[in-house]
Amino acid sequence: MAEDTIFHKIIRREIPAEVVYEDDDLIAFRDIMPQAPVHVLFVPKETVATLNDLPADRPEIIGRLAVAAARYAKEQGFAEDGYRIVMNCNRHAGQTVFQLHLHLLAGAQLGRFGTPV
Repeated sequence: MAEDTIFHKIIRREIPAEVVYEDDDLIAFRDIMPQAPVHVLFVPKETVATLNDLPADRPEIIGRLAVAAARYAKEQGFAEDGYRIVMNCNRHAGQTVFQLHLHLLAGAQLGRFGTPV
């Protein structure tokens, strides 16, 4: 059985979250430790621990996350100013919850990233 993460509990409504979007395939909610004025997590409802675990025959999972994030950015009025989407894969990249998810960051000028800590 796959790990039961905090994101799975949010999907099942066992713990609260500020949900901003949901459909049959994914859920999106505000990050509880935002790294930008807008920080929303887009999470597939299908269990996939990391990008490495994404089945080769299911690339549409990533596409749905990206399209939903872009649509949210447009609806919220910050798409033209710009936004960043990020996916972390495993611990060295900063993944702390092992359920695939996409971060949408916006609402301010975003700095550089990717330098080693």
